[in-house]
Amino acid sequence: MAGRSSRLLRLGLVRNAHAPTHLDTFVVSGVSTVLVTRGYLALTGYPRIGGRTLHIAHVLPGGLLMLVALFLLLSYVGPVVRPAAAVLGGIGFGLFIDEVGKFVTLDNDYFFRPSAAIMYVIFTSVVLAVHTLHRKRPLDPREHLANAVDHAVEGVAGGLSARRRAEAEGQLRNAGDVPGIAEAGALVAACSPDAVELPAPVLAAKQALRRAFTRLAARHAVRVAVVVLLVVQALGALAVAVQGRVEGDGTSLVGFRGVVTGSIVSALLIAGGLVRLRRDRHAAIRAFQLSVLVSLLVTQVFQFADAQFAALGGLAVDLLLLGLLGAEAERLRRLAALTTGEAAVGR
Repeated sequence: MAGRSSRLLRLGLVRNAHAPTHLDTFVVSGVSTVLVTRGYLALTGYPRIGGRTLHIAHVLPGGLLMLVALFLLLSYVGPVVRPAAAVLGGIGFGLFIDEVGKFVTLDNDYFFRPSAAIMYVIFTSVVLAVHTLHRKRPLDPREHLANAVDHAVEGVAGGLSARRRAEAEGQLRNAGDVPGIAEAGALVAACSPDAVELPAPVLAAKQALRRAFTRLAARHAVRVAVVVLLVVQALGALAVAVQGRVEGDGTSLVGFRGVVTGSIVSALLIAGGLVRLRRDRHAAIRAFQLSVLVSLLVTQVFQFADAQFAALGGLAVDLLLLGLLGAEAERLRRLAALTTGEAAVGR
């Protein structure tokens, strides 16, 4: 066990096994709220709420929803309330950050041009933080044990559904033989059965999306289309930036240079992946994933800065590519594990 992890655990900083799902829910809720709010205001002519003397900015209900989310998290124990708090907190944060232009300009300019890029960077930073904190390093066995006990906290009071009991037992298996495993197992076993469970639509949607990507990645035609789309996306962003600069459509020099740099790096990574594609598909997929990440973290930032919400199409393509490439990488890992297992049996 890593020393740093041990120090954090002694401080009580135990990671939640479902934190990535909750934080993904927060981000999706926040981004959706920004898009719905901007769309609604545009369609209704940006109405003023509050009459002649007052203006109730939507940052206020946003703050209230974040307060409700915190109130729920601080009021209840166990994992049941967290999905609802993630949704409410995400909606509240979306309403708050949508008005970032008013916070950073002297004239309270809601239409401040870089606002979209600021929002994009903030949400992207949250996603990167989730990856760094929760996905890059697996849970410590003691954290698995703590998560099993967290399920038992719910179960001792209201019982455990079959799904939550299975999750708790899975956490106990992952905990191995750490001290307290027998006591935690007995506590989970003592929880009465309960057929009632609050629905988890976000988790169900996430699992359905993963299954869809897995099915698509298994098709040869889709894998070919992904490579084609990678090339078109990188070269297309470069071509649009050059054309906009030549025609003088308002693209800034900084934005132009950022898009060009990101597109060139993405193109080089794609070229490297194409070279490796036949002899080392694993390395090729990693290169393709890096090219999409460069697009998301560099190219898209500058596109949002200049094109604002018109850059959403490119973002959607990058997210689709990242999902398909991730499913393909997982398919290759399973295939390699199966091949290794068959070879071991053969010996």
